Amino acid sequence: MIWEALGALIAGFAIALVATRRLPDRFPSRTLTLATGPGAALFGALLTRSILGPGHPFQVMAAALAVGAALLSVLVRPPRSRLGRSAAV
Repeated sequence: MIWEALGALIAGFAIALVATRRLPDRFPSRTLTLATGPGAALFGALLTRSILGPGHPFQVMAAALAVGAALLSVLVRPPRSRLGRSAAV
């Protein structure tokens, strides 16, 4: 359990770090992004482990990555070039 949680934290931090490096202008705050990634991955890992039980480390890590990426995608803003435009008339 400890290794799964630690792995989920590391994976979530890695996802958040890659996201802030590749799309720095699309996230509202680097600190918020770097905190959301590991927190979301840990939540996904713990939720999956409570559902599946022990003995499924690969499924737990896959769910941790999926939940981490999904919650990071909630933080993404539209590109700057599209902010000034109004809706199609």
